[in-house]
Amino acid sequence: MERLRQIGEVLGSLKALMVFKEEIKINRNQCTVLVEIYNLGFDVIADEMAQNLKFEERLTKWKVLDQPLRELHRTVKEGEAYIRQCLEPKEWLVKAICLAQNNDCVEFHIHNFFMCFCIAMEALEVASEVAGCDQCEIQKKRILISKKYEKEWLDRKLFHWKFGKQYLVTNDTLKKIEAAWNSDRRMLLDAIDEKRKLAGAGMKQEGRILDILLNNYEGLEPSKGKMFPSSILVGSKDYQVRRRLGNGSQYKEVQWMGESLVVRHFFGEVESLIPEISQLSALMHPNIMNFLCAFTDEEKKECLLVMELMNKDLGSHIKEVCSPRRRVPFSLPVAVDIMLQIARGMQYLHSQKIYHGDLNPSNILVKMRGSSLEGYVHVKVSGFGLPTVKKFGPRSPTTQASPDSFIWYAPEVLAEQDQGSTTNARYTEKADVYSFAMISFELLTGKVPFEEGHLQGGKMSRNIRAGERPLFPFPSPKYLTSLTKKCWQAEPSQRPSFSSICKTLRFISRFLALNPDHSQPEPIAPAIDYCELETVLSKNVAGWAHSETTRVADVPFQMFAYRAAEKERITINLKDKNSESGSEASVCEDDSTPTPEDPFSTPVALSNSPSSSDNIRKPSTKKSGDAKASKTSGQQNKARTQRPPQLACGRSMRMNSESQLQPMVMSPNRRRRSGHVSDSEIA
Repeated sequence: MERLRQIGEVLGSLKALMVFKEEIKINRNQCTVLVEIYNLGFDVIADEMAQNLKFEERLTKWKVLDQPLRELHRTVKEGEAYIRQCLEPKEWLVKAICLAQNNDCVEFHIHNFFMCFCIAMEALEVASEVAGCDQCEIQKKRILISKKYEKEWLDRKLFHWKFGKQYLVTNDTLKKIEAAWNSDRRMLLDAIDEKRKLAGAGMKQEGRILDILLNNYEGLEPSKGKMFPSSILVGSKDYQVRRRLGNGSQYKEVQWMGESLVVRHFFGEVESLIPEISQLSALMHPNIMNFLCAFTDEEKKECLLVMELMNKDLGSHIKEVCSPRRRVPFSLPVAVDIMLQIARGMQYLHSQKIYHGDLNPSNILVKMRGSSLEGYVHVKVSGFGLPTVKKFGPRSPTTQASPDSFIWYAPEVLAEQDQGSTTNARYTEKADVYSFAMISFELLTGKVPFEEGHLQGGKMSRNIRAGERPLFPFPSPKYLTSLTKKCWQAEPSQRPSFSSICKTLRFISRFLALNPDHSQPEPIAPAIDYCELETVLSKNVAGWAHSETTRVADVPFQMFAYRAAEKERITINLKDKNSESGSEASVCEDDSTPTPEDPFSTPVALSNSPSSSDNIRKPSTKKSGDAKASKTSGQQNKARTQRPPQLACGRSMRMNSESQLQPMVMSPNRRRRSGHVSDSEIA
């Protein structure tokens, strides 16, 4: 209840802020849609709680809601901070440069809200299944929920028709999301045009910057015209270089028009760079480093690319947060969140046919998100570029490449380098996925891959090509180590795409939110391998495996599909296990045994009927003693099948299926052993 109140409190603050929405000069329509979706989500959750939960049970049976609503509250707070940023009374030109190419409102805040909202809705289902004391009503709820996840709804259009309102993806909402960006772009172009007309002779500098904005943002295609002279930037009165970043000299922190930014300064043949830099400037995603604007000096053959300032690179951040008392750098939810942001950034780049080729922690930049003490950061992939641009020096604005940079490269890249041929293998989708796996290893363990190995240089390169992989130094969750190992497979075709990685990580985030005791010595593990679920869905759901990008509006359907596939797989596993248990157990339990897909059928009616009760009280005296014992035992087993799942004292509630799946949960000892297996043992 307290979590719901906190969300309502933030929404009240947003309502007050939106009184002044006319003061939001950049991205006003996106901010309006964001607040509308927040309010719709709150109303849906509030209605579901009022209809399905008992207020007097809030201290017992509502515990499963605590962590999902906590995550939902965090995402709404982050959205509030974004809207406050848009309302800040900064210079209009600064806002136009920094926010006009910013689609965080949809791609970051609405994406995160949809994901957390789906988790909260599932937690509500779990709580509603055990709400109240009427056993017949509880059983009917279970049947109703099981029907919700039938195969027929694993179609995007059918899902939107059936569950669009419940999951906030009605046609009206989707149209608003798609139209918000275009509306904001038109407003910006109109404002630029108006300010250009008002700019007088004494505002020459402002007029030139307005020309830059119009050149960058007019139309939806990347601009292919000339780049603007560097004198506009370096000749500005308020332009000041604060410091150089990293060991190299290409990146500088600068102050321009009152805003702290990063400038990448390099030299080369400018004319050949114009089309590529224009294409890079058109890229937009919250998890990649965006190029805000570009300047050149053709005589000096220099180029200056202006970018957002981040706090530090991921490698430095990991070193800072690790300590002798802190075995791992991040909690599992934070680590998975960072992995998801990196994967989303890479998924977007690959959809644009841009391959990184040098993905490592020094090229992952981070910035703290709000004042949260939980350690969440905003992640941006940097160091990418098109072939001509990438050759101009180091890529990261914080550090230079390590001499042991080969540890991040895929085996096929190392093989190609050893042969002295061109590095075509380096710029591929699967090579980037391998590098992502190595970054994930460091995120989960706090250790650089192979840092404790006794082999260095060429010997290590040969071992990597032969199949050696870093060993997890302590027990790590198998659902994360298995994904990591799948990504660093020696055969490139066996590695998943970033689209699949993103979907898997979202469902892992859902598992962690529904099971917040994952930090305990013996935490519960998923009954199903989520990588296997992704394979099943790619075969059975139309278009699942062929989408290079994921629209934000598709996130609810993907979360729903994973849950449906999980329930089906659990049911199959239970049936297989029951079929192996022997004929005696089969006779005792019969078809009355509840399963996640076929919960509680007719035995309740039998137990409440007078005849059934009489039969239990008055067994035939003609039976032998053994027969009496057998009959009594069978009746007790039937009675047990009618009992609803009980809440474990001191532990959060699980999904309805998980409450009956204790035999399927992997033992902690088995998970410990799996953390120490090298990639050579992967099937």
